[in-house]
Amino acid sequence: MEVLIEQIAIYGITALLIVGILFIYIRKQRRESSEVDEKITQAKEDGLHEPVSLYPVIDPNRCIKSGACVTACPEHDIIGIRNGRATVINTSQCIGHGACFKACPVEAISLWIGTEKRGVDLPNVDANFQTNIQGLYIAGEIGGMGLIRNAVTQGREAAENIVKALNKSAIAEYDLLVVGGGPAGISATLAAKKAGLSVITLEQDTLGGTVATFPRSKIIMTHPMDLPLYGKVKLFETNKMELLNLWNDVIAKNDITIKENSKVESIVKADNVFTVETITGEKYTAKSVLLAIGRRGTPRKLNVPGEMSEKVAYRLLEPEAISGKKIVIVGGGDSAVEAALGLCDQNSVTLSYRGENFTRLKKRNAELIHEAKDNGKLNVKFNTNLTSIDTKSVSYTENSAKEIITLENDLVYIFAGGELPTQFLKKIGIQVTTKYGEAVLKHK
Repeated sequence: MEVLIEQIAIYGITALLIVGILFIYIRKQRRESSEVDEKITQAKEDGLHEPVSLYPVIDPNRCIKSGACVTACPEHDIIGIRNGRATVINTSQCIGHGACFKACPVEAISLWIGTEKRGVDLPNVDANFQTNIQGLYIAGEIGGMGLIRNAVTQGREAAENIVKALNKSAIAEYDLLVVGGGPAGISATLAAKKAGLSVITLEQDTLGGTVATFPRSKIIMTHPMDLPLYGKVKLFETNKMELLNLWNDVIAKNDITIKENSKVESIVKADNVFTVETITGEKYTAKSVLLAIGRRGTPRKLNVPGEMSEKVAYRLLEPEAISGKKIVIVGGGDSAVEAALGLCDQNSVTLSYRGENFTRLKKRNAELIHEAKDNGKLNVKFNTNLTSIDTKSVSYTENSAKEIITLENDLVYIFAGGELPTQFLKKIGIQVTTKYGEAVLKHK
């Protein structure tokens, strides 16, 4: 009898422990779910819940709530655990690196582009990165895949496919002409050179493409990558200058030709040879062409009087070299905000934005810009539109009023976005499809 009572007591204590553990676990799960719900609500209020490029889509029937996707993501609050399943929070902040996709132990995550409401134009390419035009390839961000490391990988793989399919009987100056000197273009150029192809690269601005426009100290890489003719790049927390210096070093050592300030105007194929012409009239012939021009396109202009003056720029290269100036920055996105933050310590900066408040900013940028505004480090003017740019001033209207306000000014930086290269792609005959929510990377 005593033994039975003792066993019942043991079973009772064990049951209480189990119930206690379950209670703590459920309570913790509910608290975490509540926190994620609050973050989702805030993201929707801030306009950050809707994706703008690649983003993860989670299959709730396969998710086992391991949390591997949350841990793997180097960004913050892109994915959270809610009601025992992974869910997206700030999808507009996702930069498409695919870390969550690779980390999920049950392959419950795929990467999508576009939504039912917001379509994204993407060129049609096959598994080898070739478009509907034989010999014309696309790699990098313009094809829907963001992040430097991904672009480098695609550039290399595209070049390797070009080597295999090259029409050796065609007669042209070059085996391959690469359009774009950013991550994908540089990688493709190096891979082609490594394979023994004659190759030239045309960049509309400067080496590095969009990367060259980032602030000097901005961290732009958090994972290693494999760069042709160099090997494994084991740099972590890499800033712009470190990466540009690496590219310059590899290019110089391997006799690579990259022509800067050479914007391509047209690409025409005849008799299996491509003729590429720049806006300055230079012409090149090649057996194959790779487009690695990104999605930034051509900077969008305000079309106001005086915009063509020398005091106006559409990118900021070296903010630390500018001091003592009265500067107006136009725009409300991350590029405009980062430029304002980079200049406000040594200059008098006014940030003009046509919207009522900032939306779609990265969390850290939003925190820093509001802190700088509250501390009086820079002047933020919402609901404003520049009307003209003069030698020593700018004029603008505020809150849709007709009154013209004049502000003393030395420099103007315009970050009004870019005109996507969709029309250029269609002009040269590449088929473009608008994706309204479609997986571009999924497990087989």
